[in-house]
Amino acid sequence: MIRHFGSVRLRNEDFEFPDLLGAAYEYLIRDFADSAGKKGGEFYTPRPVVRMMVRLIDPKPGDSLYDPCAGSGGMLIHAREHVDEHDRRGRAGRRLSLAGQELNGTSWAIAKMDMPLHGIRDAVLEHGDSLGDPKHTRHGELVRFTKVLSNPPFSQAYDRAAVARKFPERMLYGHTPENGKKADLMFVQHMVHVLASNGQAATVMPHGVLFRGGSEREIREGMLRDDVIEAVIGLGPNLFYGTGIPACILILRSPHSKPVDRRRKVLFINADREYTAGRAQNQLDFEHAERIVSTYHAWREIPGYSRVVSLRELLTADANLNIRRWVDNAPPPEPQDVRAHLYGGLPRTEIDAAASAFARYGINIYTLFAERDADYLDFLPDGAAATAARIPELAAARETQLRDAYRAWWDEHVKLIAELPDTGELMAVRVDLLDSFGAALAPHEILDEFATTGTVAEWWGENKYDLKALTAGGFGRVIEGWVATIEATLAPQRTADGKTKQASAADRRKALDHRLVPKLMPGYLAELDFADAEYAAVDAAYKAVLAAIEADDYVPDEDDEPDLEGLRAMRSKALSRRTKLLKAFRAKLNAAVAALSPEKAGELVLQILGEDLASRLDNRIAAGRRTLVATFQRWADKYVVPLHSREVERDAATTKINAYLKELGYA
Repeated sequence: MIRHFGSVRLRNEDFEFPDLLGAAYEYLIRDFADSAGKKGGEFYTPRPVVRMMVRLIDPKPGDSLYDPCAGSGGMLIHAREHVDEHDRRGRAGRRLSLAGQELNGTSWAIAKMDMPLHGIRDAVLEHGDSLGDPKHTRHGELVRFTKVLSNPPFSQAYDRAAVARKFPERMLYGHTPENGKKADLMFVQHMVHVLASNGQAATVMPHGVLFRGGSEREIREGMLRDDVIEAVIGLGPNLFYGTGIPACILILRSPHSKPVDRRRKVLFINADREYTAGRAQNQLDFEHAERIVSTYHAWREIPGYSRVVSLRELLTADANLNIRRWVDNAPPPEPQDVRAHLYGGLPRTEIDAAASAFARYGINIYTLFAERDADYLDFLPDGAAATAARIPELAAARETQLRDAYRAWWDEHVKLIAELPDTGELMAVRVDLLDSFGAALAPHEILDEFATTGTVAEWWGENKYDLKALTAGGFGRVIEGWVATIEATLAPQRTADGKTKQASAADRRKALDHRLVPKLMPGYLAELDFADAEYAAVDAAYKAVLAAIEADDYVPDEDDEPDLEGLRAMRSKALSRRTKLLKAFRAKLNAAVAALSPEKAGELVLQILGEDLASRLDNRIAAGRRTLVATFQRWADKYVVPLHSREVERDAATTKINAYLKELGYA
């Protein structure tokens, strides 16, 4: 491997974009974490969580940042990237000093390699136990940092004697049981101790540290009395490798250093519903992170989501920081109106509660019902199903206004992207797009501030490497990267036994579905779709005849149907045509790319990027619209057929049956 890579130039100017090697290494680390299962959590924190934690403490140029359980270094790397992203020239990250320590030798080695691949050569990474043997010292004292970020291993045992030998003053608030696998609050105390006088920390913790009794309760009480705990944020389940249980994030300050308006208070955020479910692992999306970060920085109270609690209340409750105790986000029970169940109609109270959600889509909810009396409305005569089917039509005008606003915004700001090869100000463009997108779409109300910002942040995150390539080498380099991705998907793979395996049907479909292909080769795709359909039809006919022959019930139609041999020949011909088209794909793709002028390449890339963002916006709009339809259908399921009507139908049916029985002489 050394000889192989020694033959390849690995300078930034040789790559699609300058940070390509670091991005590739990051991909490998994530892949290792995926395959390592539970052990993946020892060295890898999911990057959406890391990015959110970095935003929570918002490091600035001139800060010093420390991670006592650095793993593969992701917290440190993303902190520097965060500082770069908030600098218009993207260079301020070098003014953020980084330090970390990691006990696991393999993880420490990964981190040591990861840093220079991301252009970080001044991070101080030490190997060892940060509880028993903290390495970051100066003149016999622990170094203090303005920011601390960490995801310590959950529920570990620790060596109390080792902690006592070196800097025992760190454990100001007490010690947890040594052999109870409860080192969590020991890590927290270490982090608090190494904070500078105005320092701030964010750390992932298991929920148990919030409410367990004994010495852990005493530690919490001590931290509360010193006003160390600023916020407690509950996260959803199965976000982290190695554990399916929900975790929380503690935001900590050095003692008595909170901003004046936050002193002697703790903000609780219950975000355990803020995730997208996945098969193996759940995902914290940009929208979820945006809501958490915005709520924390604004110090907002949102019913069922966040609440500010005084230290007096917390201490009176025995320092119980259980998030659901202070912010109950359990959905209210589905209202059931007995009168409506008995006699029909829909309570105005339920309609009023949903009116604002419908109004965001430009729908006057009261036009979906007929007047009955002061307390109830009726479903319209044409039926609840017909009314529900009209909701998308009623929402169309407001949705169109939002899409028009998006197109106007894109037309105005796309020039910033187009000029990136000349300006090189990628980070400045990022700031402009994120700020202006929300401002342009907010007046149209359909999406709330978190969904709006989350949409463009998600788009940026998914396309950032293409935008880096654009900045580094222009539109041609972006298209070259897309072509390379397509060709890599189709390339034969070497198996473990040394054999060569051709690309699978799924890989071929993935290559054909790449967003570049329909734009460059619509005619080819239409021809291939026809060939696919032709082969599928002939193959089905051939197999049907073959099955009938094997079952000995085949009766050929000599006038209309070809015989088995004829079908076999047609099938072979259709397969050959389809195979020939597939084999020509690479050549046709490269020819189409070669035919692009620089102007056409630019138009194509910008069109694809703009359509991608528009598609994400449409998905969020459609999700909200489906919620409105589901709300209406839920009302219909509850109330459209009242008990009184069912009783009338039952009585009528009973009368009819009795009449039949009487005619037959049974009554």
